[in-house]
Amino acid sequence: MALYEDTQAQRSQARFIRRSMSERLLSRDEEYRLARSWREDGDADSLQELIRSYTRLVVSLATKFRNYGLPMSDLIQEGTLGLLQAAGRFEPDRNVRFSTYASWWIRSAMQDFILRNWSIVRTGTTAAQKTLFFNFRRLRARIEDASGRPFDEDGRLHVAEQLRVPLHDVNHMEVRLSAADQSLNARIGDDSEDEWQDQLTDERDSPEDLVISFHDSVTRSEWIEQAMLELSQREQTIIRARRLSDDSATLEELGKVLGVSKERVRQLEQRALQKMKALLLERVARPTDLFAEA
Repeated sequence: MALYEDTQAQRSQARFIRRSMSERLLSRDEEYRLARSWREDGDADSLQELIRSYTRLVVSLATKFRNYGLPMSDLIQEGTLGLLQAAGRFEPDRNVRFSTYASWWIRSAMQDFILRNWSIVRTGTTAAQKTLFFNFRRLRARIEDASGRPFDEDGRLHVAEQLRVPLHDVNHMEVRLSAADQSLNARIGDDSEDEWQDQLTDERDSPEDLVISFHDSVTRSEWIEQAMLELSQREQTIIRARRLSDDSATLEELGKVLGVSKERVRQLEQRALQKMKALLLERVARPTDLFAEA
C-alpha cells in the first residue's frame, strides 16, 4: 500500500512538473500588466496567471538544490511560497523583470528550507555562513580539479578568501558536510551492543553531590540565622534590608527609617558584617554548637 502511494505521488509530481514547464513565458508588458492589476486592484486572476506562468522557474531552481537530499516536492512547495512572496512585494514601476525579482525570493525560500531541514544541527546562522554552505562544495571541486591534488590547507585558505569568511568557519563547514547526521541510538559496531549515547559524559551533578550541596545550603542558612541573633535589633534590620532582601534598600532609605544619617547606616552595616564574619569563622573552626545558649 505504501509503495502504491509513493508511486502515485511520484506520478502526480511528474505531471505537475510537465504542466509547469509547458506554461507560456510572459513578455515584459504582460508581467507589468498582471503585476499592476494584482497590486492595485487585487485581481486574483492576474495573480494566479502570474504564479502559474513562473512555476516553471520554481521547478528549474529546485533541480539545482536536489543534491541536498531533500524531497523535490518539498523544494517546489517552498519555492512556490517564495514566488507568492515575490508577487506580493513586486513593484512594477521599478523597471525590473518579475522573473528576475522572483528568482531571488524563490532561491532564498529554498535555501532557508534546506538549512532548516538538512541537518538536526543548525547550520549557517549568518549570511556569510549561508554563502559558505551553498558554495563550499563547488569551490572545493574547482580547487581540486585545478591543482590535481586533494583539498588541503591552502585550498581552505582560498575558500575563506573567496567567500570572505574566517578560516575556522571553513574548517567547521568541511567537517559538517563530510558526514550525515547519525543517531545516538546507533550501535558502535556490528558486533557491539553499546550505543553511541553510552559514550556521552553526563555532566550533571551526581545524586551524592546534590545531597551534599543541599545539606551545605541548609547548614549555611542555619548558621547565618544563628549569627543574626547575635546582632542588635537595628543591625538585624540593616542586614536583612541590605543583604538578605531581593529588593535591596539604599543607605538613605534606611537612614530615614532608623532616624540616622546614611553614613551612620553604612558604619552600622560594616560593624554588623564584621561581627557575623567573626562568628561564622569561629563556627567553622569549632564544629560544636556555638549558639547553643541562643
